[in-house]
Amino acid sequence: MNLPEWVETACDIAAAVCVLGAAVLAVAAGVGLLRFSDPLSRLHAATKPQILGLLLIIAAVALSDRSLLTLFALVPTFIMQTLTAPVAAHMIGRAAYRAGHIDTEHLSVDELAPAVEQSDHS
Repeated sequence: MNLPEWVETACDIAAAVCVLGAAVLAVAAGVGLLRFSDPLSRLHAATKPQILGLLLIIAAVALSDRSLLTLFALVPTFIMQTLTAPVAAHMIGRAAYRAGHIDTEHLSVDELAPAVEQSDHS
């Protein structure tokens, strides 16, 4: 399919903006991992920008290739990452909590303590 030249240019610029946005999110996640002190904050810094950054990269690839087939091939990658990243972060957070690496002073609500206490007594 032949698109007008201005549409091609607009797609290339949009793809470049998406890659730049993903790079900014990756840098922000890296800074958050280095700067934050406790595991829960680090998990937040690592998982939130990851999903949006992946979406931006997928959009950039789809805009650059200009093919629906490419977009449909990349959608399952985004879906699987969206489903698995929060679950992995949740499990890492629970493990850090049980290991005692969480700063409990700064927790406003500790909903996991009763469940951990109950499982320890069982």
